[in-house]
Amino acid sequence: MSRSRSLLLLTTLIPLTTLLASCGADDIASPGTGGDVIINPPAPTPPAPPPPPPPPATVTPASGCPTIADPQGLTDSGTITGPTGTWRVCSLPTRINRSIQLTKIPGLLYRLAGRTDVGTDGGPTASAADSNVTLTIDPGVIVFGGSGVSWLAVNRGNKIQAVGTATQPIIFTSQDNVRGLNTDASSGQWGGVVLLGRAPITDCENPGAAPGTTACERQTEGAADPAKYGGATVNDNSGRMSYVQIRYSGFVLSGNSELQSLTTSGTGTGTQLDHIMSFNSSDDGAEFFGGRVNMKYFVSIGAEDDNLDTDVGVKGNFQYVLAVQRNGFGDAMIEADSDNAADGNTPRQNVRVSNATFIQRSNTGSDLAAILLRGGTDYTLANSVLVSSGLTCLRISRANTIQAADPAQDEAGPPVFRSVQMTCGTPKYLGANGVTDAQVASIFGSGTNNNNDAYVSTLTSIFVNGATEAAVPAFDATTIDAFFDRTTYIGAVRDATDNWYKGWTCNSATADLGGTGLCTTIPTS
Repeated sequence: MSRSRSLLLLTTLIPLTTLLASCGADDIASPGTGGDVIINPPAPTPPAPPPPPPPPATVTPASGCPTIADPQGLTDSGTITGPTGTWRVCSLPTRINRSIQLTKIPGLLYRLAGRTDVGTDGGPTASAADSNVTLTIDPGVIVFGGSGVSWLAVNRGNKIQAVGTATQPIIFTSQDNVRGLNTDASSGQWGGVVLLGRAPITDCENPGAAPGTTACERQTEGAADPAKYGGATVNDNSGRMSYVQIRYSGFVLSGNSELQSLTTSGTGTGTQLDHIMSFNSSDDGAEFFGGRVNMKYFVSIGAEDDNLDTDVGVKGNFQYVLAVQRNGFGDAMIEADSDNAADGNTPRQNVRVSNATFIQRSNTGSDLAAILLRGGTDYTLANSVLVSSGLTCLRISRANTIQAADPAQDEAGPPVFRSVQMTCGTPKYLGANGVTDAQVASIFGSGTNNNNDAYVSTLTSIFVNGATEAAVPAFDATTIDAFFDRTTYIGAVRDATDNWYKGWTCNSATADLGGTGLCTTIPTS
């Protein structure tokens, strides 16, 4: 046998295990088992987790609409479904001709199908022909605008009694809010609430009418059809609104004119307004046209124009005002009156505000300042805080706005500031139409009367007073008018224990108001 054949035979007789034993561990891709070598494939990619379940449906629709005193009744408009369930929809009559009450019923919402009138306009003076209709809305009731052109008009000689509570506010909102389609950027989805009264106004529609008389009337801004206001009844009474939210309002109703959350037009001192919140109005937070207005506890969040707007001869007192803009949206915190040919009319506008906190977050508005005073307005701002680091703080237009006091012209003199702290952009002051920047600065008077235009905020939670604010001496606002409370602090919110704004308001990314629900949802109970 040849040597090569012998070696081959010997090799075939060596056990396989012996050959394997001579290899090192690093030479084997998979550990041996003494049997078959099994190579496992990679594990398959696990399936994506299922989406989270929708929130539980907690609302079931009411069986039907309640009976109301108006002969037209409520119209059963079927149901509407949102994230938390399904609601019965009961539409109000186009015109409410008898006093009615909207009661809170589980699973039921009230709807404004379009313009809804409370009573019929009785003209500038009371008479036996007045319809004398009162719309009463119970705590916790939700009323929504069924379309953009939906709005509520409380006509002269009629009233609203929308009185909620701190735990059961009344909510006026939009259809998309009910459906859960809104975000903190939504706005302008329906008209708003308009109160029309018989108190004195200026800028008469009839150029021959004497301002402040029964001959002086005007058409409501934004209304396509007649919605008149004005008269000579100082104590006129349009009813009461307390603990009310008005969300996502401001739809353009005609031309370039639109409504805001709340519009008072010629309302009188008999009207009671307190604890009212405006959220994401596409126009002003609230606008007050003429009349005599007294209002406490007003919250304006996310308004896309001005927050506190006053015009056509209004005489108003406002205390505890909290206004916070959305980033990049909004114009002035205060806009007073208009420069026009009628700005010498009497009654002269005279507005007094105490205990306000204004958080300005936009520098793009046409007013060019956080506070714009013009049109001959008389104005007092006391015990207030303004944070406007990216925008001029104060602008005053027209020489008649800073003229000396003259009782014969119902003129109270130049604007007054007492215990006001301001953080301003550059320049801090602007004059216009005959008023210089230096005159505006002198009128504010930083360093006197506890006013300071070099204020550095120590506010917490956006709007709650801190150490700096607490150290500012307060002005006694009762010396302005008996309407005001005397406070020992400036700003709208004294400290963390001051909770007047909590519970009846809604929360958003713009401002956490300590409420129990988001503005993007509606309560289920």
